[in-house]
Amino acid sequence: MTEFAIRAAEASDIPQIRHVYRTASLSNDGEREVLLANPDYLVWRGGVGPGSVCLVAEVDSTIIGFATRTAEGELEDLFVVPEHKRRGVATALIDRLVAEARASGIARIEVDANPHALAFYRSAGFVEVGRISTQFGEGIRMVLAVQ
Repeated sequence: MTEFAIRAAEASDIPQIRHVYRTASLSNDGEREVLLANPDYLVWRGGVGPGSVCLVAEVDSTIIGFATRTAEGELEDLFVVPEHKRRGVATALIDRLVAEARASGIARIEVDANPHALAFYRSAGFVEVGRISTQFGEGIRMVLAVQ
């Protein structure tokens, strides 16, 4: 397994975060056509507001994944480049977000999961609480208790 480190994101990381976002987004076969037809969705416009957290996973100063959580406990982003998937990166990012949420007094993390990510979120302890409609079809609303 590749050794990676997780740390808080910095403003200088934004170009690499955008690269991870685009690369990881396009790696999902079921969404590639829609994303390419709507290129605005391939540009990460996220940021970190007050109380929010953005973490990056990196190998040799190269960002291979990232995750963001709002102050309210919403998991906004969780992306890992294809060549580093299934190596514990996303799980480590979730674990760190959970620790950060717990330290901030946030009781739960919520996410709108794509069907292709459902198995991962279940394995990380999230439970399904409903279905939602997204611009790309049906999604699954999931919650992870952290307190």
